[in-house]
Formats: sequence, structure tokens, C-alpha cells
Amino acid sequence: MEKRNVKVAVIRLRGTTGIQKDVALALKLLNLDHINNCVIVEETPTIQGMLSKVKDYITWGEISPETLKALSGASSGKAGRTFRLKPARGGLGRRGIKAPFSRSGALGYRKDSINELIMKMI
Repeated sequence: MEKRNVKVAVIRLRGTTGIQKDVALALKLLNLDHINNCVIVEETPTIQGMLSKVKDYITWGEISPETLKALSGASSGKAGRTFRLKPARGGLGRRGIKAPFSRSGALGYRKDSINELIMKMI
């Protein structure tokens, strides 16, 4: 059985005021130094652990090849690089950046809806 490489887009939505040191370290290891930064990573158990650690500061989901191409073209980015995005046109969610995506907020895992968000932020 062959493992498939799933590309995950991770976007930082909140700042670092008053966060714990281990959360700050995980954000640093993910290269998410600023708000509205995006990185593309492969889904591994290590990455999944870091994402669950910082879930209150980021949103993530599986990125489509079309969105990845648009993101690379708009930012002239290279693989493994941090992409700087604009604030989302039309807002991030009805309940803002303090609620999870499952409750009409912006944070946490959003499956393939990350593609819509990235297109709003390019």
C-alpha cells in the first residue's frame, strides 16, 4: 500500500500576545512568524501534532493543485517558503478569529474550504 503525500496549507490568523512558550515554538517551527502568513507542508504525524498544539492561532486544510499554483504565481513563492497573504476580502467568518471553523468562526481545521480562503486572501 502506497502512502500519498497530502499537501496542507496552514495560515496564521492571530498574534502572539500572551501565548505560551511551547505554542510560540511550534509557530516558529512551522515558519509562521506573522499574521496572514501561509506555509505549505506535508501531512505527517509530527506536523499534525504541531497543528493541534497551535489550533487556536491558525487555520489549515488540504490545498488543491489549482490553488497551490495560484498561490505560487501571486506570491512568486518557492516550495517550502512562507507566503505573505492579504487580509481576507469579506472577512474570515461570522464569529471572527476566536471561534472554531465548525461554529462559523475562522480557526482550526477546515478541510478543502481552505482553498476558498486562500483565494480571498491572494
